[in-house]
Amino acid sequence: MKIGYYPGCSLHATAREFEQSFRAIAGPLGIELAELDDWSCCGATSAHATNHLLAVSLAARNLALAEAEGHSALVAPCAACYSRLATARHEIGGDAALAKRVREILGRPFENAVKVQSIAEVLRDAAKTIAERTTRPLKGLKVACYYGCLLVRPPAVTGFDDAEAPSSMEDVVRAVGGEPVEWRMKLDCCGGGFSLSRTVSVLRLGRAIVDDARDAGARVIAVACPMCHSNLDFRQKAMARSPGAEELPILFITQVVGLGLGLDPAGLGLNRHFVDTAPVMRRIAPSATAAAPATETG
Repeated sequence: MKIGYYPGCSLHATAREFEQSFRAIAGPLGIELAELDDWSCCGATSAHATNHLLAVSLAARNLALAEAEGHSALVAPCAACYSRLATARHEIGGDAALAKRVREILGRPFENAVKVQSIAEVLRDAAKTIAERTTRPLKGLKVACYYGCLLVRPPAVTGFDDAEAPSSMEDVVRAVGGEPVEWRMKLDCCGGGFSLSRTVSVLRLGRAIVDDARDAGARVIAVACPMCHSNLDFRQKAMARSPGAEELPILFITQVVGLGLGLDPAGLGLNRHFVDTAPVMRRIAPSATAAAPATETG
């Protein structure tokens, strides 16, 4: 299956392990990723808060590129990128005047015909193949699937999962033999947008998320958003109520799949995390060599 691929800024920079693990599992799952040529920022930082037309047009440019390259679908692994691209498609589709203005700005043909998919949707749809090709089942590994505030909201824009009780990532975890836990905070915001301006609030929100996952019995949190991963992984020591508190590894859902497929942990980027991921490997494969502790994080 060939699909258009929009990496966005994070997957080529601070979340390189997300792209690394996605590309690593794509081949075994029969997915061919066709990265958009000359893609540009989706506007997920400040554009959507300062200029609505600019925000929609930035996203639409990438949709137009995917259309011109002949793609019927475009996967955006970053939850923020997915939200901006899917929102733009939804708004253009429901507002003829906006669609006309966007086409004038783009200065190129644009039919708004490309479906935008999240990584959770793509992997859920591949769950049967994932299960068939799992060689290192994550038996006994309890996973808290964290959707955050953007991946399945608003339902009018996303639509691939239940916005109040999503299950797509849980389906993926089960496909590799893991055990999803029931917990309360899988849809709560981690405060990513306030990482610099209100760090104390972000630490409070993140602490509540990690504590709830731990209280539910999780030994790892699976995410599908670079900002969520950064907050929960990088800031976990600062969140701790006491020195030496137990930390929970934060894995991208693509890394969880890669482990189940038997891929090398370092090849999935597990050596790039701040919270040591070796405990995950000890749980699923005690005799396997875990990824080295985090030494590369940029």
